[in-house]
Amino acid sequence: MNIDEFIINEDATVLEAMWRLDTVARKVLFVAEDKRLLAALTDGDIRRWILKGGDLNADIQAVANYSPKYLIESNKQEALQYMKKHFIEALPILRKDKTILSIILWNDIEFIEHREQLNIPVVIMAGGLGKRLYPYTNILPKPLIPIGEIPITEHIINQFCKFGCNKFYFIVNHKKNMIKAYFNEIEKDYDIFYVDENTPLGTGGGLALLKGKMDSTFILTNCDILIEEDFGKIYKLHKEQKHVITVICSLKKISIPYGVIEIGEDGNIASMKEKPELSFFTNTGCYLVEPRVIEELEVDTPINFPEIIERYRSKGEKVGVYPIGEEAWMDMGQADELERMQRKLRKGHTIS
Repeated sequence: MNIDEFIINEDATVLEAMWRLDTVARKVLFVAEDKRLLAALTDGDIRRWILKGGDLNADIQAVANYSPKYLIESNKQEALQYMKKHFIEALPILRKDKTILSIILWNDIEFIEHREQLNIPVVIMAGGLGKRLYPYTNILPKPLIPIGEIPITEHIINQFCKFGCNKFYFIVNHKKNMIKAYFNEIEKDYDIFYVDENTPLGTGGGLALLKGKMDSTFILTNCDILIEEDFGKIYKLHKEQKHVITVICSLKKISIPYGVIEIGEDGNIASMKEKPELSFFTNTGCYLVEPRVIEELEVDTPINFPEIIERYRSKGEKVGVYPIGEEAWMDMGQADELERMQRKLRKGHTIS
């Protein structure tokens, strides 16, 4: 990987830094002028900025750490020990004039050892018809649509197993016997419990079927998404902020292929923007949830989970967000996104 991919100018915006972090996929950038190191900028720095209401169009000077960690070239042999001590993923090696000579990247396998083992249950909403993926779902239920050599739901399970989760609850309805048959036949070192939703109850109503079965914070996820993020960090934020629900949100960028005109008074043109880009955070369909949410649901009452979120928010309860980059979220809910997910996994893209 080219060093220049890790370097960003001081006058770049926070939004531009987020796009670059997605490209580098290493969770850290280095602010430099003529390759002279000035600061470091991590995804955590940006996340804290967003959570306190910071402007995405602000310069990264307001966000970056101007006391970055580094080693001089003569001490390069100490790099791995230094990175392990400070738990950093990328370390710049500097010449005597403080220009960046190289960047040492830690082996991803080593970082897995440091992941916090959550050991919390995961609820997978696996009962939908998958209408957006027709005609695929005319043959297979959405949870069994293959991504590479295994179904999407097995990818999701394998991801959470890396964080110490080994108890999974499937809320099933459409073609549920096919789902059960598949997972009953494969070898696995985790437990699956099935909850039959006999009538459609929406993306939230099926949770009421788990009353009395959940006594800890749990992860709730749709069965058609993959999130590339450290769930230990998400869980920590959820607990520190005492959220009832934490919504994992992804930055999304949409380019409008037309010139956009704003009409002012008397029919005059107030402004014109040629092919503008819009950036916003969108709900990924993955949440951390407190168990009382289940206990407070009405039985056999259809409701979507966003409605549950709004119910708590309107009562003044703490409903928070955990922002991630656009490339950290893969959603196969539509055919073109399914193909994108297939391409990324074929290229050896793995959950970090």
